[in-house]
Amino acid sequence: MKAMILAAGLGTRMRPLTDNCPKPLLPVAGKPLIVHHIEQLVALGIHEIVINHAYLGFMIEEALGDGSQFGCRIHYSAEQEALETGGGIYNALPLLVANGGDSEEENEDFDQPFLLVNGDVWLDWERIQIPQTIQGLCHLWLVKNPEHNPAGDFVLTEFHAVLDKDNTDENTLSKAALTFSGISLLKPTLFKSSQAGAFPLAPLLREAMAQGHVSGELYTGSWVDVGTPERLQQVEDLLLVKQVEKPATKKITGIL
Repeated sequence: MKAMILAAGLGTRMRPLTDNCPKPLLPVAGKPLIVHHIEQLVALGIHEIVINHAYLGFMIEEALGDGSQFGCRIHYSAEQEALETGGGIYNALPLLVANGGDSEEENEDFDQPFLLVNGDVWLDWERIQIPQTIQGLCHLWLVKNPEHNPAGDFVLTEFHAVLDKDNTDENTLSKAALTFSGISLLKPTLFKSSQAGAFPLAPLLREAMAQGHVSGELYTGSWVDVGTPERLQQVEDLLLVKQVEKPATKKITGIL
């Protein structure tokens, strides 16, 4: 399995910290935030990682290199202008599919999922178990709603289906909506009708939900959307106060 870390954002809410430094390279507990992700992905057994970048992207490449220092291989998907989440993933698809093809006809492994990680979130990776494959098009990890997103994004049913909270029946709406964690498994076929250019990921997810192709689960560990200097400090505090020994990181197993 391959993973993609989204790292092309401008980090405007982090200014002035991001005036001369891309947000993924901001230090947290002695190392850049993106390095925490890379090290945990390697611990999970993922050794092929794609990173997209735009704003000050050359600094990311200079800092991380080819990934050998972390025990992995890093591929970069450079964007002249930020392509938003969906466009950035679509642009990187040739690097994410197993054999490098960019269509289902060219690559028999085009249906294999990859792990998508928002570069500006932090969580306890030890609490996540990643299935080797999924039955639908997407699998999302959801969290309880933080203060900055009290209404939530999606509804998780008792059968582990994920639905758009704005397009559900009354019975489903009785369940509280949850927030998308920024961690997901996606199949490249999710983008089969997409075209090159800037576009968001959310409409594709909602379309797949309407067709019953999205599963999910509730993640209950520590989670921070590192969007402001205050939340960056929150992650710093969480990491520095950890006193118990970390449990063994779970490997990729099973099917979901």
